[in-house]
Amino acid sequence: MDKARPLPQYLVQRYHGWKATTYKENQAWYRRLVSDGQHPRAMVISCCDSRVHVTSIFGADQGEFFIHRNIANLVPPYEPDGNQHGTSAAVEYAVTVLRVAHLIVLGHSQCGGVQGCLDMCKGNAPQLEQKESFVGRWMDILKPKFELVKDIAEVPQQTRALEQFAVIASLENLMSFPFVKQAVDEGQLTLHGLWTDIGEGGLAYYESASSRFLPV
Repeated sequence: MDKARPLPQYLVQRYHGWKATTYKENQAWYRRLVSDGQHPRAMVISCCDSRVHVTSIFGADQGEFFIHRNIANLVPPYEPDGNQHGTSAAVEYAVTVLRVAHLIVLGHSQCGGVQGCLDMCKGNAPQLEQKESFVGRWMDILKPKFELVKDIAEVPQQTRALEQFAVIASLENLMSFPFVKQAVDEGQLTLHGLWTDIGEGGLAYYESASSRFLPV
């Protein structure tokens, strides 16, 4: 591999700033994380979107969350012979090895992946329909939920609804994993669906009894 290059200088400077301040002031804590291993209480499945800062939202320190990020915070269904193993592997490790107590799916406003799914379902994104499109094939996980929002006339409301259905679809798919279902049924694991409004700093949780997202 001869294409890798050194870090941009601004990142090098930021690293040295972190090493001289945050790391130096908490050196014992970082070394304890190494010696004791990781014992996160929760796994968070979040979107890759750079505006969604999971640890900041919850004021979390290193070692608290086992975080997996992908396009539109989606979990595929349980398919051992399928090709979408990255997220599935992370879920398996969190539940069966780390034995997290909580598994959180965090969706968000203005999600580009969800918007791509909407565009694709409306016939406005032929590039995502191509079999070579990784994003398009990943968004196939969410496409069935479009039927539940297609009649919403107002675009912002339709987009928000599908963003929240992305969370629900992931929760449903999580329960198709035998080891997740077993942990939930035995009371060792709880599932949580959240949606955050980036601009307003709002956070809502999915209440299964009413099938609604309610403010935290």
